[in-house]
Amino acid sequence: MGIVAGLDSSPDFTRIVVCDADTGAVLKQGYAPHPVEGRPSDVDPQAWLLSLGEAAGGGLLEGVQAIGVSAQQNAVVPLDAQGNTVRPAMVGGDKRAQVAAADLVGDALGGREAWAQAVGCVPQAAQPVTKLRWLNKTEPDAALRTAVLLQAHDWLVWQLLGRPVRRTTDRGGASGTGYWSAATGAYRSDLVELALGHQAMLPEVIGPADAAGTTPEGLLISAGTGETMAAAFGLGIGLGDAVVSLGASGSVMAVHPEALVDNTGIITALADATGMHLPVVTTLNAVRTLRGAAEMLGLSDLESLSDLAMKSTPGAHGLVLLPYLEGERTPNLPHTAGTLTGLRRESMKPEHLARAAFEGMLCGLADALDVLRGRGVEVRRVFLLGAAAELSAVQASAPALFGAQVVVPQPADYAAIGAARQAAWALGVSQGTLDPRTPPMWQGPAAQVLEPGEELAVGQAVRQQFVSVREQTYPGAFR
Repeated sequence: MGIVAGLDSSPDFTRIVVCDADTGAVLKQGYAPHPVEGRPSDVDPQAWLLSLGEAAGGGLLEGVQAIGVSAQQNAVVPLDAQGNTVRPAMVGGDKRAQVAAADLVGDALGGREAWAQAVGCVPQAAQPVTKLRWLNKTEPDAALRTAVLLQAHDWLVWQLLGRPVRRTTDRGGASGTGYWSAATGAYRSDLVELALGHQAMLPEVIGPADAAGTTPEGLLISAGTGETMAAAFGLGIGLGDAVVSLGASGSVMAVHPEALVDNTGIITALADATGMHLPVVTTLNAVRTLRGAAEMLGLSDLESLSDLAMKSTPGAHGLVLLPYLEGERTPNLPHTAGTLTGLRRESMKPEHLARAAFEGMLCGLADALDVLRGRGVEVRRVFLLGAAAELSAVQASAPALFGAQVVVPQPADYAAIGAARQAAWALGVSQGTLDPRTPPMWQGPAAQVLEPGEELAVGQAVRQQFVSVREQTYPGAFR
């Protein structure tokens, strides 16, 4: 079919990959940071276009037939009736909106359960719907002038197409807004009005293999999607697969054929980039647990902590760390602190504390996996992402604690690759060579594959030790 490009506009940079449309092989790449200092809560979206232009320099897109766009989630670009930005885009985990989130949960809709039923999630500070409430309350003039609402990838697609009258988005991006339901496939415009104070025009949600349009130069632009959905598509995950992402906080997501409505709000019901669903469970404490343990032990980096942990044995001589250092979302314990139990003279050694930190972090993520399993989500293998996935102490423990095969892909920009795969799909459908129900079969990522093997029984004993301590400390936390 030729060559396609995937463009990923993350919070910090733009990366572009140019791929063979048939195999997915990466042929060339471009990169440029956004011309923005740090990670502000407000960003002029023109910064995204500037870094896009720089990343595409040197003829990078020469010969490309289609482009897919992935971009940071939770960004809101408010436009006036003429299509001009009313104010800078509101991006990231905007702490200013924390009060607005609580405000929305307690408002007329009827609490956490009502929100979960309506749109598959409970408002959080980062979500677009919450940022609209913040805008309404703190910048009412800007809110009043807001006539159109776009997310980052919607805005970039619209710009690439020359700002046409038609504005589009995809299911994946829409599912994170807090005013579109993955279960019903429809907007809740009443929730936009509840948050913003009035109705606004929302982009048309098009199908996973649909094209958003064609540029004046004849380049096909696919639907685009959010970074999470693009990364899942770039990894090639399907039914039976879960992705555990190790950042400062952690997230667990899996492919499922239907939306999971969860009245507790622990599961966020997102849609993926293929027409399936992507339920997500987050933990507040992942790699921050390891960094805290390293500092406590006077170690300069996580590699040293991992090496130390490997001198201990599974179960850390009875030491159990409940790693709820920043409170926790899974289970819902917002005001807790971490707990270290099992201290005996023989367990009070640095290597056992290091091991307990790794096991506590991974058991917390296994709890999140079990939330999904408890709702009928099949998990046969787990993709482990993040720099910490390379640590020997993580790789030694994760398969047995998760009770599944663990795949550690080589580092790559999977969001950009997923955007390119989406472009190839839309291109193939437009040419009549691909089915709109079946994405192109690209080669999977190069990866290490780790099996639980004979360690499974040991891992499950460690897990049970953790669960027992959690239940004694916080009885019924998952009820």
